[in-house]
Amino acid sequence: MALEAVKSGDVLEVSRRTLGLPPQTEGNTDAVDDVFLAALIRHSAGFLCPCSAATLRSVAMDSLQYLVVDEDLTNRIEDTIEMLTIGGDLLELRQATTDDAAVRGTWLFAAPPSYVVRPSGDIFLTGIVADQDTYLPRDLAERIRFDGCSRVITPEDGEDLAGELAELGLQCVSEDNWLKAPRAQPAEKLYAELETRLKVGPRSGSIPDLEILDPEKPVTYYRGRWLSVKKQTGVFVARRPQEYGSPIWCFVELQGGEAQKLLDFPLPRQRWRGCDAAWHLQMAIDHLRGNPQRYKSRRDDDEVRLDFFSPLPLWAQRRLMIIGRKAAPQKCLMSFWIPAHEVENEERFLQERLWMAPQDEEGSA
Repeated sequence: MALEAVKSGDVLEVSRRTLGLPPQTEGNTDAVDDVFLAALIRHSAGFLCPCSAATLRSVAMDSLQYLVVDEDLTNRIEDTIEMLTIGGDLLELRQATTDDAAVRGTWLFAAPPSYVVRPSGDIFLTGIVADQDTYLPRDLAERIRFDGCSRVITPEDGEDLAGELAELGLQCVSEDNWLKAPRAQPAEKLYAELETRLKVGPRSGSIPDLEILDPEKPVTYYRGRWLSVKKQTGVFVARRPQEYGSPIWCFVELQGGEAQKLLDFPLPRQRWRGCDAAWHLQMAIDHLRGNPQRYKSRRDDDEVRLDFFSPLPLWAQRRLMIIGRKAAPQKCLMSFWIPAHEVENEERFLQERLWMAPQDEEGSA
């Protein structure tokens, strides 16, 4: 029996069909786009969760071994896992309920099938079903519009799509519950509350390999703001390593480079991730120093592109995802397309709730 060589593009195309995805664009069948990566990780999570993000990353890398040549594949997979967590397909431990004492705090869970109704009437799908690539009947599954890690269905005229999804067993999540945004408050109040918690806490002792966000570095280059501790004095948003898992986000007081006080994020009974609490605090710090974090807006017909140079908390990214859609970043950290008629409200949200400032073409706030 003769052996026939199978091309990597053919394997990827069969995989796309199995995952219920539209075919790749002609002439680009050997590439792995964000839609495919998101579907692959959802599929793996259906079998493996609860598990660590490292496990999902490893399985995805093994699945694509010898099929894809992409030097940035590891980072893309990690970013996809992050976006699936932001979008609600994956839940961290504090967002889920379990009686298993063996479950670690860094593990991820597969969220149950749910949907959120966008202001436009479109349905934003979230959730994963074990052993299945879709939880919808074929006629609805074929109407899914894939956009990166997002899955959206547009109702037809006169169609009660939300009611039909509810009858299929999907849970309707209200916009407020899905966003889970913190209460609105001035930057001064947020900073004062956390500084007070930090000051009244016990002494921390030495913290090896601590990294801090330097508030004096440019707000438009996030990665360049991270520094190793040397002889700094003051209070800083920071990350400290732990033996297993990702670094722990924290708020730290330094004196000549030595840690004096430490406040770990998230705080007890806080619903947000540690990174979200830390990023929100850094936004308040930058605002109070007179150098707010910035965004850039660019209009294109009936949409406006919002570019961001620093990470946004999960609840802020979800808001932009439900109003608009994620875009490939260009000379920035992340971008979203927003309907032009929604931009005024969203810019007000960015300025009032995240204390950000618009940036002009010269880079000024």
